[in-house]
Amino acid sequence: IAMTSGAGSGGGGISACPAKDQTRMTIERMEAERQARRKAMSDRRVERAEEEQRNLAAGNPGDVDFIGLVRKWREAHVGPKQSRPQPRTDRHPKICICVRKRPVTDKERKKHDHDSVTVLTPDSACIHSCKLRVDGITKYIDHSTFRFDYAFDETEDTEAVYVNAALPLIHFICEGKGGRATVFAYGQTGSGKTYTMGGIQSMAVSDLFSLLESNENASCNSDNTFITVSFFELYGGRIQDLLNNREKLKLLEDAKGEIVVTGLEEFEANDTAELMELIDTGNKNRTTHATEANDTSSRSHAVCQIVLRDKSSSKLRGKLSLVDLAGSERGSDTKSHNRQRRTESSEINKSLLALKECIRALDSNGRGNSTHVPYRASKLTLILKDCFTSNMAKSTMITTVSPGASSADHTLNSLRYADRIKEKKVKPAEKIDSSLKSPSSKQPTGARSKSPTRPSRKEETNSKNHIENSREKDSVDDLEILHASLRGQRGEIASVENDDVAELHRTVAHILDEEECLLNMHMMSIQENAELLTEEGRLLNSVSSDQIVDYDIDAYASRLSEILDRKSQLIYALKEKMDYFKSQLKKEEELSRKVPALPGF
Repeated sequence: IAMTSGAGSGGGGISACPAKDQTRMTIERMEAERQARRKAMSDRRVERAEEEQRNLAAGNPGDVDFIGLVRKWREAHVGPKQSRPQPRTDRHPKICICVRKRPVTDKERKKHDHDSVTVLTPDSACIHSCKLRVDGITKYIDHSTFRFDYAFDETEDTEAVYVNAALPLIHFICEGKGGRATVFAYGQTGSGKTYTMGGIQSMAVSDLFSLLESNENASCNSDNTFITVSFFELYGGRIQDLLNNREKLKLLEDAKGEIVVTGLEEFEANDTAELMELIDTGNKNRTTHATEANDTSSRSHAVCQIVLRDKSSSKLRGKLSLVDLAGSERGSDTKSHNRQRRTESSEINKSLLALKECIRALDSNGRGNSTHVPYRASKLTLILKDCFTSNMAKSTMITTVSPGASSADHTLNSLRYADRIKEKKVKPAEKIDSSLKSPSSKQPTGARSKSPTRPSRKEETNSKNHIENSREKDSVDDLEILHASLRGQRGEIASVENDDVAELHRTVAHILDEEECLLNMHMMSIQENAELLTEEGRLLNSVSSDQIVDYDIDAYASRLSEILDRKSQLIYALKEKMDYFKSQLKKEEELSRKVPALPGF
């Protein structure tokens, strides 16, 4: 009770007036705030549960907070879907880059992997990378937007991709002027590259015959043009013919610098069904293996070449190359793989890095700068050399991306790769590369023929000597150029790691070469041992046969000693080669442990 004195006519007095204690007021305020927070949290839980159910019903399960942030961004930036302009076959760019987003799969839904890619048709795509702030609690989204020639969302089918990105190239080669068109499918494992390329192959084959039959161009129509197809893959540093029992092929370079794939067989096709059957056979023979990202990951670069030739002279009138690139594996996808998988991944990584650097170097040359093009850094870039340098060449790169949030880093990596290519324009060469000159005569209908690029035995020997002497040094130099550029992109901080990656790439390439040498030496050793064994039998028979009475034991002993010495030499040489090969395998294993992840592209 507070005692107070009052002033007035009656003089002083005392009144009792209870006043709330300040502490109690604070407690009541805190209690009210606590109740408000609890109610807000309860409402939020109910709201999150309802939102999660809506997301599940929409086929987009995952973190409700991140999904909400992505939805708010889309509400603020995505307007009504714009209609795509009608493609013009006569104005297709020399290099066309497009991106295709596939739908979320059931496997991703089971993992509660939400959609983190927004396609802003007709030409832009945005990646929403989920992040946590330094407190480890606060969630936010990092948005990265890229712009290309075309962008296709999950609602657009393969036909839309084909009509806009590939059909103009079919018209281009059917002009009969020797045009060379290339379609690349690029992206991470499981992003839909092979699915997209399969659809493009089917539609391209159908339209190719239709255009030739209806072509009013007298220089290229079904009456004076025939079609052949070849299909091969680059797998682990080897080239294999997918239409000829996976026969191993050799990539040779002659003294003029022309690239020759020796032993590659071409098949003539007379109609759509026949050509499609050959392509399906090649696709079935392609090498696939299970990885953490995909149960049937394409582990090879598959190259399908469809060639149009003149019926009378076999002159090249057009060539279409459909290149399904191997999955762009990174270290996180190969952590549980054996040496073979690691070696494959390293080769894939190196070839895609080399492909990017070749385009960058060609762009520099186009601006007047004298820059070496590192073709020999990989067999892929060596084979595809004319796809970029010919003045009658056009290329389309289709980058496929996975929508899942767990793949955001890989998706960002793929789009950065495509974005770098988008900014590059290839300098036209002064003349068409003649590495695929026409054969002098046409094969009979339906016949199986060796590739017209195959040289004679003498030329092949000269080419082999040339490439063995020069290519090894040039490939090492090109690898140095490739990794020097990579160091510049990644900064000095990652220089030590880049040195390890460069050494890993060199070691893997050396292992592949040494493996071939070891197998050849082993085979030659077996053959020579068999010959020596046969001679041993004759030698023994010459002194031990019942019909032999007079023989020279000194000659027998001398020759047997020579045979045994030769056997010892063969065994010692093979053992020495094997020990060196094993040391390189050990070196690769040590480097693989030092490199946490292969670099991005």
